Amino acid sequence: RVRIPLPVSNILWEHCIRLANRTLVEGYANVKKCSNEGRALMQLDFQQFLMKLEKLTDIRPIPDKEFVETYIKAYYLTENDMECWIKEHREYSTKQLTNLVNVCLGSYINKKARQKLLAAIDDMDRPKR
Repeated sequence: RVRIPLPVSNILWEHCIRLANRTLVEGYANVKKCSNEGRALMQLDFQQFLMKLEKLTDIRPIPDKEFVETYIKAYYLTENDMECWIKEHREYSTKQLTNLVNVCLGSYINKKARQKLLAAIDDMDRPKR
């Protein structure tokens, strides 16, 4: 057995939690369809995950907790709110943002409106290239 000092253990936990949270968002970005019940289950699953983490570790605040919560909440946005949200949240990948538009609003907005939102995502991504 090798004893790991508490500061090192906390760093390891922090990295594991951050990676798990990033993986959750990536998983949510891979859904093809999402009903209101599905959105509620995303929130419920994440809350369960947080409760288990709080029992396992003393790290507070939970790293990237807001990253996941903000992404899940974006599933409830309207077309107008989505455009502002996309411009304000550059921390998400193009794929993650594109999926929000296609899954959340895909069946509720017309093709022109969807193209406008996808163009906003593409424009946001251009300076990074």
